[in-house]
Amino acid sequence: MELIDRAAGFGERIAVADRSGTFSYAQLLTGSARAAARLLAGGVDLEGERIAFMVEPSFDYVRIQWGIWRAGGVAVPLCLTHPAPELEYVLDTVRPTIAISSDRYADLLRPLAESRDIELLTVDEVDADPVGLPMVDPLRPAMILFTSGTTGRPKGVVTTHANIEAQVESLVEAWEWAENDRILLTLPLHHIHGIVNVICCALWSGARCDVLPAFDAAEVIDRLSNGDLTLYMAVPTIYHRLIAYLEGATDEEVARFRDAVGALRLMVSGSAALPVPVLKRWRELSGHTLLERYGMTEIGMGLSNSYRGDRVPGSVGLPLPAVEVRLIGDDNESVSDGAPGEIQVRGPAVFLEYWERPEETASAFTDDGWFRTGDTGVVDEGRYRILGRTTIDILKTGGEKVSALEIEEMLLSHEAVSEAAVVGIDDPEWGQRVVAVVVPNGEVTADELRSWLKARLAPHKVPKEIHLADSLPRNAMGKTLKPEVVEMVLGSR
Repeated sequence: MELIDRAAGFGERIAVADRSGTFSYAQLLTGSARAAARLLAGGVDLEGERIAFMVEPSFDYVRIQWGIWRAGGVAVPLCLTHPAPELEYVLDTVRPTIAISSDRYADLLRPLAESRDIELLTVDEVDADPVGLPMVDPLRPAMILFTSGTTGRPKGVVTTHANIEAQVESLVEAWEWAENDRILLTLPLHHIHGIVNVICCALWSGARCDVLPAFDAAEVIDRLSNGDLTLYMAVPTIYHRLIAYLEGATDEEVARFRDAVGALRLMVSGSAALPVPVLKRWRELSGHTLLERYGMTEIGMGLSNSYRGDRVPGSVGLPLPAVEVRLIGDDNESVSDGAPGEIQVRGPAVFLEYWERPEETASAFTDDGWFRTGDTGVVDEGRYRILGRTTIDILKTGGEKVSALEIEEMLLSHEAVSEAAVVGIDDPEWGQRVVAVVVPNGEVTADELRSWLKARLAPHKVPKEIHLADSLPRNAMGKTLKPEVVEMVLGSR
């Protein structure tokens, strides 16, 4: 595993810093070797056994993940905020032989493990005298992450060590990672964004990763204001919350923040569409134009705005190194510039399979090996723009195709709107009835919003209904759960 091999060359450089202290690459190699020895428990190779772990972002998280990999196992990180039924779904799907838990999650995980004859270890117990470790082929499975579940029950996405290496190499080249980089991690670690884009890229490069156990706006602004970081990556929801914090901060706090973030060379937004108003407001407050990129659990990152060139609001840029991208229309033919089509991706970063779902795996790929992302995009002036999930964000109303994301972006540009979700409701007259659910941050009525939209959008794009709500259902990465929004609308009738 090249990720592990490279760490040996970074020796006493700091790899990870968390609330308990700082840890060098040498300590990470030693700690993960001891973790691997405990997981092997006298054996030679885990040979693809799934190992689930529920550990907060920390040095221990990285030590255990690397230990699983070095022992020949498949790492299955569990979501820290999932209730018991969601954890049961993952455990029943992957059937791990061992589960590892931090003390704070042991009471939740223990009965689930015991009822399934899964050995439960605490973080402190994953430690033993080092032994000889197996040679792990790069083509072997390394990790199972679960899809966001925005359109159905989550699927287990199996990535190999070679897939992860390809994803990391592509980003390290495109975003120019180096040994002197220092990044702040505030993302959950059961998704590819935090695991690959932050931790793996940093540790591949010999950089330092400062880890917070959970997101806190005040703490993040304080850390960004220290002036010792070079990168920061987050989801749009986090940037929205940071903006809200800064808008309520003192002039001195905002000035300190703006002076310090000039030291950062790159700030990235991803995992969900970045509303243009958020991009513009962040630029006003920080001086940074967020780099927006496009990726998903199955492919890693596929498209990215340029690190050194122009970053166009609403665009996700061009294919990353070693990634092939094409747009395919309803007739299964390539589309011309300006026409929408399904985004399809091919390359060494694309996942191996959906765990124990051979039919869904086969249907996800074309005969010539392109992965069907299920996202609709368009190329404008040579750059890709995401229109949304083909099944939930591309609405067909009155014979017209409408992008829900376009309408959401327009709503978010209204000063009295803080959140917005647009969905299609089955309708005998329209096919799909365009409906918006809005979280206001000021005095505004649904009728006022409809009138405002009528002056800015084509008639077929203006929602037939607008509902005001206190909040929108979202997953851990900040993505709006559109099926639940539809149920909200139907339940209000």
